[in-house]
Amino acid sequence: MMKLGMLTLSNLFLGLVLSQSTRAGQQESTPSDPVTIAQVEVRLSDHGPVVLLQAEGKAIPIFVDMTVAVSIQGALKGEKLPRPLSHDLMHDILQTFGGKVTQTVITLKGGTYYGALSVSLHDDVKTFDSRSSDSIALAIHFNAPIIVGRDLLNSAGQVLEKSKAETL
Repeated sequence: MMKLGMLTLSNLFLGLVLSQSTRAGQQESTPSDPVTIAQVEVRLSDHGPVVLLQAEGKAIPIFVDMTVAVSIQGALKGEKLPRPLSHDLMHDILQTFGGKVTQTVITLKGGTYYGALSVSLHDDVKTFDSRSSDSIALAIHFNAPIIVGRDLLNSAGQVLEKSKAETL
């Protein structure tokens, strides 16, 4: 009975995920001048964990909470934790049912970073509004491209210098 209950719950989750589109007006398409992030790094700074999206000699810093930082770092290094975090669980559920993350597009609106996470299941692709950190974590779990607009890279990207920040 427990297996049937979990299977039904998983089917319900996937059904809801794929039947829902993003909030009206929130769906993001690929920017007109897209830049694919070449490297992602997680560091500890004086202000907490920060994810650095790196491309073309610049890094866009996105501050995240420690749980997301650990999830991203684990995915970057291919590590499995003793118990799965939320991103591990979402990855396993999608993968079990033949789904995958195809890309995420990171944007900045009003000082807040957003993620537009594209998920494919049986040739049906939906894009979901998400926290940038969650969409970055899932993109890394699926080895999917992380995309930003050149305007964002130019405005928020900083030349990366060696600093006292520690790698997580």
